Amino acid sequence: MRNLPTLIGFSAVLMWSALALLTAASGAMPPFQLSAICFAIASLIGFAMMLGRPARLGALRQPLKVWALGIFGLFGYHFFYFTALRNAPAVEAGLIAYLWPLLIVVGSALLPGERLSWRHIVGALMGLAGTALILMRGAEGGFGGGSLVGYGAAILCALTWSGYSLMSRRFGETPTDVITGFCLLAALLSVVCHMMLETTVWPETARQWLAVIGLGLGPVGISFFAWDHGVKKGDIQVLGVASYAAPLLSTLILIVFGYGKASITIALACLLITGGAFLAAYDMLRGRQTF
Repeated sequence: MRNLPTLIGFSAVLMWSALALLTAASGAMPPFQLSAICFAIASLIGFAMMLGRPARLGALRQPLKVWALGIFGLFGYHFFYFTALRNAPAVEAGLIAYLWPLLIVVGSALLPGERLSWRHIVGALMGLAGTALILMRGAEGGFGGGSLVGYGAAILCALTWSGYSLMSRRFGETPTDVITGFCLLAALLSVVCHMMLETTVWPETARQWLAVIGLGLGPVGISFFAWDHGVKKGDIQVLGVASYAAPLLSTLILIVFGYGKASITIALACLLITGGAFLAAYDMLRGRQTF
């Protein structure tokens, strides 16, 4: 049965939906410094889960290609994401970067034992349309005002996370505990980038500290373990389409907390995204396995 692992993977999407709110509440800490702290918290979570069974530390003994994939995915994604948002308008860069769910759904057809059905394709396109409505809401004049560097980094961002998720499936026997090591190395690399490129800025209030800790616990922490389990053991096509819920839920959370306003655009996007996810997950919801 792949339903439970798929639901565990989807819990990562729910955690990622709080990323924008927590980031907005975390103050003016520069991105690599924030990444270093969040990845450090994530690695502490992983090591804490191993305390009861020290033998799980053996999961860190992996081939170099596994470590390369982990660093490519976790650190690489954030590097390209931050570069994109520094060099192009956030809405446009975010839209390009959030092509990764569609790339996962389409790319999953290349995995052994998987088959891409018309439901996955139509559901992915519906989700992409809904995501575009959310991310382009408020954008003026379409794409513009940014640089090729920013847009190129956004494309690489989408390719990085989709590639990481798809290639993780090929290492399905690799224990999820190895994510702990990935997070630790990502934290160290973020520290190096911070020292070379940024000026240290610490949170000024308790609320900002709580937001930073919340990021490390959830969207940039436990979510990686849940997503790894989901893409390796669950239905990766359903997860790819369900990932479109992240920008929707993120937008709704921002509206609830006063960072945005409700509109017909949001309502239409909700119908497109939830409808697309339902269509792609149709076989799973009926209790059948999708191969």
